[in-house]
Amino acid sequence: MPQTTLADQHSEPKPDLTIGFLLMKSFTLASVAGLVESLRFAADESFTSRQIFCRWEWMTCDNQPVTASCGLPVSPTADLDFTKKWDYFVVAGGLLEETRQPPQWLLEALKALHARNVPIITLCSGAFVAGNAGLLDGRHCAIHFTTRDEFRLRFPKAIPVIDKTYIKDGGIISCPGGTAIDLAADLIRQHCGLVRSQKVLKYLLVEEPAAPVRKSQQKSNLNEPDVYENELVNKVIEFMKHHLDSPVPLADVADFAGVTFRQLNLVFTKCTGYSAAVYWRRMRLEQARKLMADSSNSINAIATATGFADASHLIAWFRKQYGETPSSFRKRRRVVERLVKE
Repeated sequence: MPQTTLADQHSEPKPDLTIGFLLMKSFTLASVAGLVESLRFAADESFTSRQIFCRWEWMTCDNQPVTASCGLPVSPTADLDFTKKWDYFVVAGGLLEETRQPPQWLLEALKALHARNVPIITLCSGAFVAGNAGLLDGRHCAIHFTTRDEFRLRFPKAIPVIDKTYIKDGGIISCPGGTAIDLAADLIRQHCGLVRSQKVLKYLLVEEPAAPVRKSQQKSNLNEPDVYENELVNKVIEFMKHHLDSPVPLADVADFAGVTFRQLNLVFTKCTGYSAAVYWRRMRLEQARKLMADSSNSINAIATATGFADASHLIAWFRKQYGETPSSFRKRRRVVERLVKE
């Protein structure tokens, strides 16, 4: 697989999705391979495997090669660095002997990542590492059925679930094992668009899942990225989705949900890791970014369509959220499109 050097990263356009992989000793290969192979297909056109739309790096706790549980050795491609601006950080676990008692420095680093609102993905027994860091207290997490009893004993404040391929709850995305392709497809859909997500499923010979069952038909669908096991939160999120262009005051949203403004923020923070206002703004910014990528509409028009006061208001929040202005984002997208056609 071609490696991306530091010099290349400075000269290449910023990718839409970046993921750092921390491979624990005796990690499970299948889930890591399913996730990274999906990224590979989404990152470039055809089969050339260039890291254009997506970028990833392999890291280990001691910056030395690590061996998967199946015996395959893997060398890191970068030193372990928690300060990088990852879109997601993966803790890839495997044999419990290596994740039951993780080092304290790792737990502190993960807590700091979580405090910076960097989503953390746990693969296989990586959930035990997050549990030791206290990041799963009061949260639902998807774990392998063979580890449920021990997990419950070690982390009585967590809510383990054994019949989901992955769960997103409060900034932690837990995946119990398997191939992790469905998780990867959803991440790619969110960051790179539906077309690239469909390409991944097609190239990996995976059937696209049917449309998710609505909450009225099924009590909870924790596989869906932004569905939470809280009826009030889901009700408000649906309301927000239908009012991206004209957000009403949050006090009115609280009235709609039948709770006080303070109660609304408390339950949102508990379930999503964000206040209601921040969550809604992130939804509107994501919609604005999609419109910038898929249309030639002016920034003023996109600001109006996503509920921002004007173009300058959108530009300020866009820069804060994504680290670049809308114009630089569009310029980068044009460069990327030229690269993939070469």
